[in-house]
Amino acid sequence: MAGFSAHRITNAAIYLDGASFFAKAEEIDLGSIKSVMSDFQGLGMVGLMELPDGIDKLEGKIVWNSLYIEAAKKMATPFKTVQLQCRSNVQVFNSAGLQDEIPLVTLMTVMFKEYALGSYKPRDPSKFESPFSAIFVRQIINGEEVVLLDYLSNIFKVGGADQLLKYRQNIGQA
Repeated sequence: MAGFSAHRITNAAIYLDGASFFAKAEEIDLGSIKSVMSDFQGLGMVGLMELPDGIDKLEGKIVWNSLYIEAAKKMATPFKTVQLQCRSNVQVFNSAGLQDEIPLVTLMTVMFKEYALGSYKPRDPSKFESPFSAIFVRQIINGEEVVLLDYLSNIFKVGGADQLLKYRQNIGQA
């Protein structure tokens, strides 16, 4: 028996187009991959059920602890994509304590949806929220790809298994 282990992530670092923004953001929300579902009902069925129709838009946000010109120049236009990277340290604990630390890397191609000019109050540090929409995401934990979603190429892989291969074949894309 392998035994119990607890995993914990308590911090991260973010990069925009490869440039580090160490300690310049307070929070990042990478969003969620969500299915678009629709109701299905047929004659003879006693109930209504939901079936997946595709994948919903992927939205997230960064909360900055100030305004930084290097980030501002990348976020001010919605017409250009930005390569966003979030790197985390996953602590693995067992009954003996900290057993291991493994990397969690999330790579995204995003377009920023808003550019916050700021809100200011005396003796209250300003925060700047930057919501974004993603068109590509790849998440890797300890070197193993968990998910790959490329909206423009109709690619969706989970654990390396291509979820849309047959679909692309059927519509003549593969």
